[in-house]
Amino acid sequence: MTAPHVSLPDDPTHLPVLPPADPALSPLTGWTRAHWESLADRLLDGLLPYATPDFAQYRLPGTPSHSGAWSDGLEGFARSFLLAAFRIAGSGGRVGPALIERYAAGLAAGTDPHHPEHWPPITDRAQPMVEAASVAIALHESRPWLWDRLDERTRGRVVEWLGHFVGATANDSNWRLFQVITEEFLASVGAPHSRAEIDAGLARLDDWYRGGGWYTDGDGRKFDYYNAWALHLYPALWARIAGPRADPDTVTRHRARLREFLGVHQLFFGSDGAPVHQGRSLTYRFAAAAPLWAGALADATPLPPGRTRRLASGTLKHFAEHGAPDERGLLTPGWYRPFPGVLQSYSGPASPYWASKAFLGLLLPADHPVWTAPEEPGPVDTGDTVLALPAPGWLIHSTTSDGIVRLVNHGTDRLPPPPATDADSPHYAKLAYSSATAPETPLGPETPLGPDNHLALLAPDGTPSPRGRVHPLRCEGRTAASWYEAHGHRVETVSVVHGPWEIRVHRIDPAAGSPVREGGWALADDTAPPVVESGPGWALARRADGLTSAVVGLHGWGEGAGAVVAAEDTNAYGRYSATPVLEGTGPLLVTLVTLGTGEFGGASARVDGEGGVEVRFPDGVRERV
Repeated sequence: MTAPHVSLPDDPTHLPVLPPADPALSPLTGWTRAHWESLADRLLDGLLPYATPDFAQYRLPGTPSHSGAWSDGLEGFARSFLLAAFRIAGSGGRVGPALIERYAAGLAAGTDPHHPEHWPPITDRAQPMVEAASVAIALHESRPWLWDRLDERTRGRVVEWLGHFVGATANDSNWRLFQVITEEFLASVGAPHSRAEIDAGLARLDDWYRGGGWYTDGDGRKFDYYNAWALHLYPALWARIAGPRADPDTVTRHRARLREFLGVHQLFFGSDGAPVHQGRSLTYRFAAAAPLWAGALADATPLPPGRTRRLASGTLKHFAEHGAPDERGLLTPGWYRPFPGVLQSYSGPASPYWASKAFLGLLLPADHPVWTAPEEPGPVDTGDTVLALPAPGWLIHSTTSDGIVRLVNHGTDRLPPPPATDADSPHYAKLAYSSATAPETPLGPETPLGPDNHLALLAPDGTPSPRGRVHPLRCEGRTAASWYEAHGHRVETVSVVHGPWEIRVHRIDPAAGSPVREGGWALADDTAPPVVESGPGWALARRADGLTSAVVGLHGWGEGAGAVVAAEDTNAYGRYSATPVLEGTGPLLVTLVTLGTGEFGGASARVDGEGGVEVRFPDGVRERV
């Protein structure tokens, strides 16, 4: 089902040929297992024109990653091998023999150091470490149809290539789990490995656990979808590879954490299937659905099977309807269309194929309840939600009327632990994210953060202060708070949410004489620039479908007119974008920020003599900050 605020492309010719919808089994998405299999086949077939002669590499068009084209070619093989393995195993090997044959041929050529298509070696902190884990998972899951049928010479070369992980140093992040997975596969085939390295990687994961189902990706406050498609996913897959070698207490602990996480993760999908747009590596797109299937595979999910499929099918269908894959059957580096703003230096042309993890559900048999139970609505389909997540410092609030999920951020910045510093990332430093918008992402290391969802002190030349390190203060109920330092001033912000609205109370200490600017949500569209309006103390941007972003000054902003900052080619959601903003001088500012299709008039704020602020939302609900 498509939410009312989301418009689909006018030209549907890019869509793969899919089976007919099944409204009885899947009343919300219409999608069934056959749709997943069909799209998997389309993705695998789309890669064929870019395969090297012996299928060891897939050299996709586009800008190489910082690891270079050689490594990128391996990435194309390894990540698509995941998809092929899930498709092969999920069908019990009943696929066209060419699919099995080409990955067998690729394994033989890629691991032969004398073959012109051979893979780069696994070395310390190098990209082949990432790809080795995908190869290991795929070999394990497709074992009866691939590994068991490889000749001894090829198996020996595969073991030799993977074996370079033993004793190697991985980045101290989710990469530690690549070592765990790869060496556990080696153990499963009787090859040399280090049990100490496997145990150390799993122990390091425990160091990063912050409770409530949340891991930070390495030291610091690095919360994002890596919690979903890596830090929870790999322990579940490791347990499948390890079998009786796995420590039962470790497996039980991981399953309990995954179960708790999925109770929250289900809230991150809008009614149209779009996941909240936050964090890095967003070009992996529907990989956000991977832990939903992992929970079912590991018997570690609180979700009914029909809801698992509704959420997973919803996000896959959402991207398929918005151009991913494209008319060639390729996943391009971007969100919908190709868009460099969601990429990192490690992103290459084949990087998006980590999205293959979303097809993990094909490992569940066709008669499993996740495929046979009628779809059940997701949380956003049935009622408004507000939930505080203290571990990452987030407030989630969603509204059924428009199907949008919003995330208010008072705890995540992706910076290394102090005293290390780094530039703001628009995918971590904003005050809020949603399933219907993306942050402005102007390119270039010297480009300041866009105005959306950010309170900045403005230098004389107009340069905005960064948010920098986020210092969480509290996160409970409908309220979250944090502070950051801007040009020697402490800027403390308290957010209170209700329905589609957020009211922010900012205190700047000491008071800044320079102008202060605050932005609302960046609204984007491919077809035409949003309509913009502004007046004394307010501004808005509205798309043709009615989705509206607005800011209203409730206290401290004076009578200065609001404004709208327009941009082009800086937003993953569309070519044309617009952000409503306010300017004032502080030191105490109160702002209503809204994203939705409803009203935003009638809000107010009153500062009392005790330093508190009573806020009134547009529907009359009051809260004291």
